[in-house]
Amino acid sequence: MTEKQPTFKQRLGYWLKQLLILLVLVSSVAWVMDKWRSRNLEVDNFPAISGVALGGEKIDVSSLSANEPVLVYFWGTWCPVCRSVSPSVESISASFPVVSVAIASGSNTEIGEYMQEYGYHFSVINDADNRSARDWSVHVTPTLMIIKEGKVVSYTTGFTSLPGIWWRMLWAS
Repeated sequence: MTEKQPTFKQRLGYWLKQLLILLVLVSSVAWVMDKWRSRNLEVDNFPAISGVALGGEKIDVSSLSANEPVLVYFWGTWCPVCRSVSPSVESISASFPVVSVAIASGSNTEIGEYMQEYGYHFSVINDADNRSARDWSVHVTPTLMIIKEGKVVSYTTGFTSLPGIWWRMLWAS
């Protein structure tokens, strides 16, 4: 008796099913981790994020978030994980509004040079004295928040992939 080998279509179906199971599992774990990390976060009592970006434009996240979600990215030039997340934030900024807050990263000139060196164009508010980070209870960099209609609808810290950010932004839309 010879054993019948699965066809290409059967093998492809098997691997697609495995990939879907993995995707659901990873997404579920990421969702649970986000909820756990933000369990003590009071999302309704935050001060407004507003200020003047490095380019001189006035930024008010509440106004920006009235019609579409805004990604708020707390980061630092000194943060090694931020170096992995910032390219994803740059990609997102082509499709969604992004406001970043550079924590304890030096002068406007130093941050501007850093942005130019890495080719980043997203808006940056310099939080030289960590006031905004403290007001927003940011204790980990990077921290990414999605604000919609002035309220936090998603919150995550640490490494976040480009697909992870995309899904959060699309979910908030």
